[in-house]
Amino acid sequence: MSLITIIGRGHSGTRAISHTLYASGVYMGFTLNNSGDLVPPEAMYEACRVAARYVEWKGGLQWDFSALNAMDIPQEFTDLIQTYLESVLNDKSAHKGWKIPETTLVYPWIVRMFPDAKYIFWIRNPRDCILGRHITDDLTRFGIPYEPTDDERLRRAISWKYQYDLVKAFPKPANWLEVRFEDFVLKQEETLAHLEAYLGFKLGRIIVRPDAVERWKYDHGVNYFDFFEPAMKEYGYPIPETE
Repeated sequence: MSLITIIGRGHSGTRAISHTLYASGVYMGFTLNNSGDLVPPEAMYEACRVAARYVEWKGGLQWDFSALNAMDIPQEFTDLIQTYLESVLNDKSAHKGWKIPETTLVYPWIVRMFPDAKYIFWIRNPRDCILGRHITDDLTRFGIPYEPTDDERLRRAISWKYQYDLVKAFPKPANWLEVRFEDFVLKQEETLAHLEAYLGFKLGRIIVRPDAVERWKYDHGVNYFDFFEPAMKEYGYPIPETE
């Protein structure tokens, strides 16, 4: 029996892998919304607020996540996650899992609770990630402090950086695969072959739309911030010469 979860900020295209897993016979929970999220989400949201108590904001774009790795996981958090995942954890399917972007906010403790799970880190060009509104845009909804701003795009970009930094701050679990959304769309068969080798079973095919890639090119607002640069270089996204 394998447990699978997807790590990735909202609007990273994670619904594509959730729908793919569902189409492949993976049990993804009792009730899913149109984005392939396991719902209702309230217990997961509250678990995020519990974890946020132990993140120290250092000012600017710096947070100290070290307590999440050193401390015992509070029972309150464990109970909330078990409540949220009740339908998944109680299911007897050979392959099961879940997807909701807020899992990324509690990634360190999820890994500690489920060290043998298979993790898929879903990546998308941050310039596309911040085009659409998501509940995690304002991190204070989840108890996470940051420099307040009325700039909506900047707020989304800060949320993106926080989640990227959080994932990068901890050792990768034993089972870890990184997938770019753009590769899933533009090189679907090749990318699915990597996923199948990692997961150990055949995956279904879903319809993908090439126009989901590089939507930032048709956007008239600010969609690039200098603090995106290290991650964009790491994952092969072009850095604008001037903005």
